[in-house]
Amino acid sequence: MPAGAFELFGMKFFEDPNAADEDAVIVDPQPYFVTFTSSEGGGVEAALRNASALLADEAEPASGAAGLIAKARGDYRRLLAALYAEGHYGGAVSIRIGGVEAAKLAPDVKLPDPVDVTIAVTAGPLFTFGSVSIANQAPATNDPDDQVDLPVLRGFGAGEVARSTVILRAEQLALEAWRQQGYAKAEIVGREVVADHATNTVAAVITVNPGRLAAFGPVRVTGTTNMNPEFVAQQTGLAVGSEYDPDQLDRAQKRLDRLEVFRSARLEAAESIGSDGLLPYELIVEELPGRRFGFGATYSSVDGLGLEGYHLWRNLFGQAERLRLDARVASIGYPVDTSQFDYFVGGTFTKPGFYHPDVDLVATVSAERTIYPQYTETSAGGRVGLSWFFSDELTLEGGASFEIARFDDDFGTRDFQTAGVYAGIVYDGRDSSVDPTEGWYAAANLEPYFDLLGGKPGARLVVEGRTYFGFGEDDPFVLAGRLKAGAVLGPDLVDIPPDKLFFAGGGGSVRGYTFKSIGVDDGMGNITGGRYLLEASLEARAKVTNDIGVVGFVDGGYVAADTFPGLDDLRLGAGVGVRYYTGLGPLRLDVAVPLNKKAGDPDYAIYAGIGQAF
Repeated sequence: MPAGAFELFGMKFFEDPNAADEDAVIVDPQPYFVTFTSSEGGGVEAALRNASALLADEAEPASGAAGLIAKARGDYRRLLAALYAEGHYGGAVSIRIGGVEAAKLAPDVKLPDPVDVTIAVTAGPLFTFGSVSIANQAPATNDPDDQVDLPVLRGFGAGEVARSTVILRAEQLALEAWRQQGYAKAEIVGREVVADHATNTVAAVITVNPGRLAAFGPVRVTGTTNMNPEFVAQQTGLAVGSEYDPDQLDRAQKRLDRLEVFRSARLEAAESIGSDGLLPYELIVEELPGRRFGFGATYSSVDGLGLEGYHLWRNLFGQAERLRLDARVASIGYPVDTSQFDYFVGGTFTKPGFYHPDVDLVATVSAERTIYPQYTETSAGGRVGLSWFFSDELTLEGGASFEIARFDDDFGTRDFQTAGVYAGIVYDGRDSSVDPTEGWYAAANLEPYFDLLGGKPGARLVVEGRTYFGFGEDDPFVLAGRLKAGAVLGPDLVDIPPDKLFFAGGGGSVRGYTFKSIGVDDGMGNITGGRYLLEASLEARAKVTNDIGVVGFVDGGYVAADTFPGLDDLRLGAGVGVRYYTGLGPLRLDVAVPLNKKAGDPDYAIYAGIGQAF
């Protein structure tokens, strides 16, 4: 499809004044075929081909002769704009329909069916910048948050190829430099671009009017029905009187999106800065329905089928309070045996903007009965705490928890009542949470606790890191790695609740093994959880098409009792997988085998889910 319209050097590109006529003429379809030639190959020819609407729509007939002629006349402008974008200002474009230049054809001409269309482009010489300048350029700043690349670093310099896109980018950078320093209404008031065909150079002068220094004014909210407009304005975090900062506007938008109650939320600045130096804003919102529900399923050949569902209330009391109820039934196998099913029910209440726009109060309660390979857990508990979205990448959390649990394993039936606190930190610098291609992720969690029945304290620490490296244009090849470690401090293993100990195995751990099947052998053939954990995964991901990808992976995991794991404890799994990419993330199907299989381990395991494995 052709790009959207823009104006450059007083000329409008990618805008067809006859487009309305093309849509309005309803006649017999006019098929056509295109022959395209260009004096330049490589990137220039590719840009020209991408700009041509005639080429893009060749498979679909035009709307009669008038529609085809209108499309061709639009291509003159689109192709010239593409030449300018590549630094060619002396080019020529010829578009012939049935052997006649399209610009000379009448709309009611009779054309063959199909008709031949010939596009011939002569790019002309490549132009470079002879001289460039920016009048009223923003002064340098020592604040790293306000620093913007100089246009010369983006190609706006003498001797560089004089691409029109570079000029437009230079204007954007010049404006952004002023806006980062508080000048909200900075604007381009002059653009002088002169192409010298004798020397094949371009002289460009950009003039900026920074306007007045501005501070944020009040935010007026419109469009709310069930939401409290005062809370919505407060949740933007834009304090009246604070210096204008476009980064704060971006953060305000993310705060609004995080509320999960709006179909759309748009901040619009007033046309002018007030005499008091304040720039008011209007926040226009459209609310989502107050409720939603969903269902999901997972499958593993060794762990069986899992079904889950949830119901979410989005806005309980007018301030985006959320209540989500979840239920899950898992380990459904054949033949069906309900006594072997796993059950879970729980609820999560979230109060956004708890004393600060970036802090949420989160309270959860849950109950479950889960049969793991090494123990059965029947428990109920809850936790309450705060989540602080410190920045776009960094999140902190902390709170208190309580749990009542009964475990049946090789040690017999044991009851625990634990009370504790927890603290966590997450840094997420990935470009996507469901299909990352670059960046890294790190998390650490510490949970000190006290067993009220046994009278013994303990603490659990887990750290994890992930990193991603993309290769090629649009990152069709990705190398991903994961490393996880954990330790439990406290009494003897028999006095530690099994859910505090470490196990490995399963789709999010060491693939090829049953979930939580890798533990510590007590010397008598019994497998228990361990005090120490170390896991690692390496994946190579490749896209075969835009929709299909393949994956090869190796996973490894250690679990040890009282000493940090050694090589003798290493368990390895390897396999391959396929990915089907959707708008919600890739659908995942993996097949893995245990490389050092022990008694009781499966021959292979199949895993299915949504999103990459990590």
